[in-house]
Amino acid sequence: MSAVKEVEGNLALAAEEDRELVSFSIAGQLFGIAVLEVRDVLRPQTISRISLAPPDVVGSLNLRGRIVTAIDICHRLGLSASQPPEKRMSIVVEHGDELYALIVDSIGDVLSLSAKDFERNPVTLNPRWREISAGIYRLETGLLVVVDIARLLGFLVKSK
Repeated sequence: MSAVKEVEGNLALAAEEDRELVSFSIAGQLFGIAVLEVRDVLRPQTISRISLAPPDVVGSLNLRGRIVTAIDICHRLGLSASQPPEKRMSIVVEHGDELYALIVDSIGDVLSLSAKDFERNPVTLNPRWREISAGIYRLETGLLVVVDIARLLGFLVKSK
């Protein structure tokens, strides 16, 4: 099966189920990641720089004895952080048997959202966001972009 058909099939399945998402914000924009994909939520951490890493990789941190690669989601999405580095939080996810800390401005609530409210990415969505988005929800407070972890971290696989 082609990768495009597989992604379309996954989106169709995702649209049929109610979802629980961990919400987070970057530069005032609301994003969400499926609860089942989140391993940990971390307060601001000390991050060790990694020389010669791609620009989106800000370094690594130690999580209970395991080295975790820290990814600057603001940079990845072409946004400016609204919080200073010492106040930014992390969402830890697993991808390809590796742990990644997604550095974000703030972490919100767990949202339970209905499948009937899920929409495909609108054509007006920023192209960088569309690359990593599985779809959107229009909430009373604004737009929530659902992040597809495999797409978000795909640049790491391509750079190896």
